[in-house]
Amino acid sequence: MVRLRKTQRIYAMKVVKKELVNDDEDIDWVQTEKHVFETASNHPFLVGLHSCFQTESRLFFVIEFVNGGDLMFHMQRQRKLPEDHARFYAAEISCALNFLHERGIVYRDLKLDNVLLDSDGHVKLTDYGMCKEGLHPGDTTSTFCGTPNYIAPEILRGEDYGSSVDWWALGVLLFEMLAGRSPFDIVGNTENPDQHTEDYLFQVILEKTIRIPRSLSVRAASALKGFLNKTPSERLGCALVTGFSDIQHHTFFKPIDWDLEARQVPPPFKPSIDSEGGVENFDQQFTSEPVQLTPDDPRMLDKIDQSEFEGFEYVNPLLMSLEDCV
Repeated sequence: MVRLRKTQRIYAMKVVKKELVNDDEDIDWVQTEKHVFETASNHPFLVGLHSCFQTESRLFFVIEFVNGGDLMFHMQRQRKLPEDHARFYAAEISCALNFLHERGIVYRDLKLDNVLLDSDGHVKLTDYGMCKEGLHPGDTTSTFCGTPNYIAPEILRGEDYGSSVDWWALGVLLFEMLAGRSPFDIVGNTENPDQHTEDYLFQVILEKTIRIPRSLSVRAASALKGFLNKTPSERLGCALVTGFSDIQHHTFFKPIDWDLEARQVPPPFKPSIDSEGGVENFDQQFTSEPVQLTPDDPRMLDKIDQSEFEGFEYVNPLLMSLEDCV
């Protein structure tokens, strides 16, 4: 965490060592993440960017500090969520994903850890390191990436894909919220050493029929079957023209007032927060770690092409105007 001297407002800061950005692919990654952060600043359910700056050895992203904790933290304490809570979070997440998709951005890393709650209880997606830009309707890419438990079947099959992979991941996340476990937790032979490997997980994702818990409502089961359809063209949210509208009008989301995108709908849960800089909603494993910047190696600094980082500096004009009013 860092504090802006002028306003005393707290922000989070991401630091990247330039020596790790050592080829064209890495440079593209930094540029993409910065641009997505800039774009995300225009949506209420995406973590936005305050500013970027650099030193001789490092790149710095100053971003919103969201102190309500992530869904992984809250799920570990509640095991599973009431259906109305899960529906609310899924609706806000779908608004954020649709916003990115409309701008040609596929998120590709939706998971419990990357869904934060703000102080009021609204969601904020974070971490744009796996985003892919330039994918408008009909466009595809083929890079194999993602968090294993959330990777869509089309990626595992080596097929070209687009925004369909984000709706699959939302299905996995919704299942986890409602059932308190992954849809790919298969009770098998404990003596089988392969069942805890990624290859086994990928085989389950590709081949096994997902069993919906009988305890879930018919509407919830229908939404899960829609999002977790292994055929992208038939998946909920993936119709070329009506994709997001299909989600909004699905029976599971019928209770949702879609004015929620304007933050006009009160969240079902408000995190307990002691102060603006409170970290009580984050795992102590992370918050107790000391903040340390490793010393610069002069030999590595000499190898860095500083011209690759020209124009990296940035200040969000909207935030600047708000701060000028303070």
